[in-house]
Amino acid sequence: MDRILTYDSTLRDGEQSEGITLSLEDKLRIVERLDAFGIDFIEGGFPASNPKDIAFFQQVREMPLAHARIAAFGSTCKKGMAAEEDQGLADLVASGAPIATIVGKTWDAQVTRALLTTLEENLRMVADSVAFLKAQGLTVVFDAEHFFDGYKANPDYALACVRAASEAGADSIDLCETNGGALPHEVEAIVRAVAKALPGQQLGIHCHNDSGCAVANTLAAVQAGATQVQGTVNGFGERVGNTDLLTTIADLELKMGYVTVGPENLRQLTSVSQFVAETCNMAVPTHHPYTGASAFAHKGGLHASALVRFPEAYEHTRPENVGNATRMLVSELAGKASLVAKAASLGIDLAQYPDQTQAILDDIKAREALGYSYEVADGSLAVLLQWHLGTYRPHFTLESFRVIVDDHEDTGARAKDAMSEATIKIHVGDERFVATGEGTGPVGALDNALRLAITQFFPEVAGMELVDYKVRILDENVGTGAITRVVITTRDAEGTWGTIGVSENIIEASWNALVDSVEYGLIRMGK
Repeated sequence: MDRILTYDSTLRDGEQSEGITLSLEDKLRIVERLDAFGIDFIEGGFPASNPKDIAFFQQVREMPLAHARIAAFGSTCKKGMAAEEDQGLADLVASGAPIATIVGKTWDAQVTRALLTTLEENLRMVADSVAFLKAQGLTVVFDAEHFFDGYKANPDYALACVRAASEAGADSIDLCETNGGALPHEVEAIVRAVAKALPGQQLGIHCHNDSGCAVANTLAAVQAGATQVQGTVNGFGERVGNTDLLTTIADLELKMGYVTVGPENLRQLTSVSQFVAETCNMAVPTHHPYTGASAFAHKGGLHASALVRFPEAYEHTRPENVGNATRMLVSELAGKASLVAKAASLGIDLAQYPDQTQAILDDIKAREALGYSYEVADGSLAVLLQWHLGTYRPHFTLESFRVIVDDHEDTGARAKDAMSEATIKIHVGDERFVATGEGTGPVGALDNALRLAITQFFPEVAGMELVDYKVRILDENVGTGAITRVVITTRDAEGTWGTIGVSENIIEASWNALVDSVEYGLIRMGK
């Protein structure tokens, strides 16, 4: 079987997408999910560009990854500087990542007009940088920036650049279609020429989607001899995005006969797409190939009736191959088998409750129509399942809560001096407790008040930490009456979990997600 290596750059190129900012916890959770999915290489970003990335490389070294290898990203040494003296290359080595990916110029105009150096010096920078990193025992990926534009302008020089990297020992040379303007026939011809010029050298491909051809260009490169594909989950990236790595994986496996993550892991494709999108506080486009909510949706009466007898007429592959589902209605449908498997991963054996499964599915469908999304809310899903099965025993019940926000405008409209105060009244068993908490924001105040109220009954709550809070307005067209979705990520010594709340009132949605986070945390501990 032909094996194609997968290289994900969501944590760097993806984060350069307008509207995406990932926390440290977000990045680590994405690494964990992509590792479980079977991605070969995960690019973590610049190892010393900011405190968050420094912390990322420190913490990711401690993660027990089952498959993926982490890559640190940088560039060739500076002009006029020896590779051994270049701080950027030293940072790559110090990151502890087993793979160093360095970008270098291959377009002669970029060398003379952007780097302001000579063509010969650029070749020296490429060769010396690769050789230095190889001498440190690292696997080296050379990203040949603007390669296709460079090849069109001066094929001899573009080839000289990648040949310099190859002769210096680069493990993989990934040709970058940086401007996103090339077409598949051009990419295939140029990659084929490089493969002929560098026999035996592993080649990869890195494309952008400015002309809508990133996936097609990537597949064309594989046809021409590339054995490593770079991309981002859902195609997130600068401008109009990068190659959608998930679409590429599905095309390679289902259409071209290659092996990437394997057919078993391929069934996670849709859940991976949704997980990363929610973590990035973005939405998976409804009509996204393979993973979108409408990818296998059928509205027309003719289509719906024919589908029962001949699914292949309107579905180019079986949706279960990629973890999606056929839909006859606008709202999303999940399969029973998927729900049973998900419940099992949460420690709930739905097979013991065959009569309940359909009712649970119907409830999930109704809730999703209201704005819920359980893909990143395992905690809320577990609570919902227990509620349906009659095994849910709330650790506390709410009588009421009140939140007050106090701001002093005399300090100026731009001053950050607003404080929130929350008072809650709850019952634990037969006992009633009233607590008041403060915080810079209403959710923080509620969290503090809840902890004050129940920690004496459940001291384990002190070990739970709210690490992320995301808000999405689901129907902006109705203004302040819009439905709001809140997703909270909580962490304890054993791991992290997500919970969700949906309401027209953002505070109520936040409270519901907060309650689920504490309830599920205690359930995890067996309380």
